[in-house]
Amino acid sequence: MRYFLLIIAVLFIGCESNPKKESNWIFLFDGKTTNGWRGYNSNEIPPGWIAKEGMLMFERKDLQLEQDYEGGRDLIYYKEQFDEFELYLEWKIPPGGNSGIFYHVQEGYNFPGEASPEYQLIDDVNYTKIHDVTEYNKSFGESEPEKLQDWQKTGANYAMHTVSEGVEKVLFPAGEWNSTRIIFTNENVEHWLNGVKLLSFVPWSEEWDKLRNSGKWNDYPDYGKYKTGYISFQDHGSSLWFRNIKLKKIVY
Repeated sequence: MRYFLLIIAVLFIGCESNPKKESNWIFLFDGKTTNGWRGYNSNEIPPGWIAKEGMLMFERKDLQLEQDYEGGRDLIYYKEQFDEFELYLEWKIPPGGNSGIFYHVQEGYNFPGEASPEYQLIDDVNYTKIHDVTEYNKSFGESEPEKLQDWQKTGANYAMHTVSEGVEKVLFPAGEWNSTRIIFTNENVEHWLNGVKLLSFVPWSEEWDKLRNSGKWNDYPDYGKYKTGYISFQDHGSSLWFRNIKLKKIVY
């Protein structure tokens, strides 16, 4: 009987430790194929995106400089739209890399960011050593336009909310894996990086409206208006690597 109970216990622990048995999670990437993914405004996978060695990857031979950025190869998970959710994934970028995670994405725009919030992914340390952001930042009246602004750094709600004062952000260097969590409810949003909560905000609040109307989104009247939509990864001219992509719906 003792050995029987031991076997049962081992089997139980094995089931519990298998992430595929986490019934509340929806795995957006199966680790082997691009099933469930396609290009933004497209029925096809954009060139460069592949599934390889447990990673959803975007491969480029050369890093595209900021001033030459064209975009157009953003990827969306098209099987389902989500409203309130917890998203978890792991990612890495090369030196000088740039990307982003969009949510509440709706198609029909030139790119997802015209209407959708973005959790920023970027090489905070090396980006401006490789790319010239001066003219872009001058257009927003930044006093030191040659520098990467707080609203442009990893973990920011791009051009809206920055890392909270006093938070010690842990960002592993370009080429190393980082983990991200986005928790979105209609009452509160949280951005996490490597186990540290970077920021939180109340969507569509007075504070949110003030930031929304501060100038950055003047040319994008639909920014932030959707309360449901797709998950999307941004092509911003660099190679990208994602893995362990999963989402949990928040149901009351």
